[in-house]
Amino acid sequence: MRSYQDALAYSAKWLEIIHQDSESIDESTAKWISQETKHNFVNHFNAGWVNYRKSMTEAGDYGAVEWRGKGARFFDPFGNEYLDFLGGYGALDLGWSHPEVVEAVRAQALKSGIPSQELMDPLRGVLAKLMTDITPGDIDHAFFVASGTEAVEGALKIARLHTGKHSFISTVKAFHGKTSGSLSVMGKKAFRAPLQPYGAQIFFVPFGDADALERQLEICETVGIDIAGFVAEPIQGEAGAIVPPDGYWPRVREICDKFGILMICDEVQTGLGRTGALWGVDHWNVKPDIMMAAKSLGGGVMPVGCFMGSGEIWKAFEEPNPFMHTTTTGGNPMACAAAIATIQVVLRDKLPQRAAELGDYFIGQLNQLTEEFPGIYEKITGKGLLIGQHFIDNEVGYKVAAGLFRRKVLVAGTLVNAKAIRFEPPLVITQAEIDEVLNRLRDTLKSVSAGL
Repeated sequence: MRSYQDALAYSAKWLEIIHQDSESIDESTAKWISQETKHNFVNHFNAGWVNYRKSMTEAGDYGAVEWRGKGARFFDPFGNEYLDFLGGYGALDLGWSHPEVVEAVRAQALKSGIPSQELMDPLRGVLAKLMTDITPGDIDHAFFVASGTEAVEGALKIARLHTGKHSFISTVKAFHGKTSGSLSVMGKKAFRAPLQPYGAQIFFVPFGDADALERQLEICETVGIDIAGFVAEPIQGEAGAIVPPDGYWPRVREICDKFGILMICDEVQTGLGRTGALWGVDHWNVKPDIMMAAKSLGGGVMPVGCFMGSGEIWKAFEEPNPFMHTTTTGGNPMACAAAIATIQVVLRDKLPQRAAELGDYFIGQLNQLTEEFPGIYEKITGKGLLIGQHFIDNEVGYKVAAGLFRRKVLVAGTLVNAKAIRFEPPLVITQAEIDEVLNRLRDTLKSVSAGL
């Protein structure tokens, strides 16, 4: 019989570090943490991540390891301070370890963590009502999961059950997650192609082109292909913060109504204030049939996502089998406590308005840089604090991202557009911190420009 002594000793060592005051780690421990983290990623997680990430290739002798953070700043074990202008790809809208969210989770964890599933857990119902209170249109039901791609899976599933149809239309360069159902509506070959076929017909149209959507629906109707819904992000995030023309979403709503299909809006990255409105669709005053949210809903502390719809749509989950869709850990009390605290902070502190104001300022300053460095930039895109810097090619984009990292600013590229580097800082960022990053960006651009 195995004794597991190595596992016991190793877990005990890490628990001791976890419980240690995060600011009191000595240099030898910091070096060990860095080396051990790299070793574990290479040998036990995914070696490709280490080779790909700037935190390893540009960090120097020891790969950068995130350790603690507050607001829009985080620190590695050595105490080096970074400005976070990536924001966990939208999960850290409230910044690092927001105290109110942390306290809500801590307090709930002392009561209950994972529910029994046989009794009703109050916070799941509370959060469902809150989502009803803050979402547009007739949405009055929500189901909670642990991630954005699970939210997309649930949305596709209930759309099929409600309509009795199985096919969807998505958009080119869309990003909706990486589980199989979500991948079926992914608009990027590199992620989608290796896992085909997906078991349903999925059609793709250019994002922002309502005429193309209408033509595709006309073709499907002519040849007898039933479409359950149109799936899209209000603003494409992973494509590089691409904002559609102003009349696009109102026209999409009209087209969906005309053909009797569901309008399904993926707000996983755009929701809860990121784009300068509480929801991305609010910029165009349209009302989706189904919406998805995740990332920032957990306040950067707990993983939580949801898909939402009207009571009429929700009948597909209630009759004849109310257990058609379930999850053991999704929407657990700790996750719901985090989401409740997050909604409170977002609304009370007017973070959507803050994102709109700071985003206008930031984008304005970045547009000035495109004029100052025309041989580097193509354009700046985005709304609020979801911003894309589009460079002349991949190499230049990488040099800018790597140069910023060396200057202790965290940014990243997008998964479906390698030329685009995003700025997606926490919504609690200050203008002074934006100015600080702009100064470091200008210094980086001067260095990159000199090497071209």
